[in-house]
Amino acid sequence: MARRREQVLDAGIQVLGSDGARRLTYQAVDAAAGVPSGTTSNYFRNRTALIDGIVDHLQEREHRDWEAFAAAAAPADAGELADAVGRFLRYVTGPERTRTAARFALYLESTSRPELRPALTRGREAVVGWGAEWLRRFGSPAPRRHCGILLDYMDGVVFRQLAFPAEDFDPVPGVRELLSGLLDRAPQDRKTYGESHRAD
Repeated sequence: MARRREQVLDAGIQVLGSDGARRLTYQAVDAAAGVPSGTTSNYFRNRTALIDGIVDHLQEREHRDWEAFAAAAAPADAGELADAVGRFLRYVTGPERTRTAARFALYLESTSRPELRPALTRGREAVVGWGAEWLRRFGSPAPRRHCGILLDYMDGVVFRQLAFPAEDFDPVPGVRELLSGLLDRAPQDRKTYGESHRAD
């Protein structure tokens, strides 16, 4: 039972990422999952419930990816962090392109359904925790704020690669430049923001 439900949710992510939210129907999900007609409606009483289920399932899968990324990265300096981030960006816009597109489709869905926003963003706190610790070690006086800037930049890079895919996509130079700018300004940040941000 649980396996079939997960199969339906995986198919929902596939439909969202490939065809967009407007094509997300029971029939489309049943077809993508290769299950008998009516299976999706047995698990989710309406489209709202289906989207809620997809959001939770997507967050679980992406959280596992971030955990694996954090465990494997272990960067020794900002340059190694840039390389690791670059590998992750190529992964989410390459092998996991459809799932990433589904996430952006859900972001758009949240403009009319703001109740989705907490679920769509709750995984960010865990990511900020990992990234902030790395940036703290590399000299950032405001690691959580700087990690937020890095994550926003990553979302922008991913969105552009999804919308305008480049065959020679290499996000590493841009990530290196961003990190260099953030960390090079660290002394000024420390002077400007003071003690309250040193503990950030």
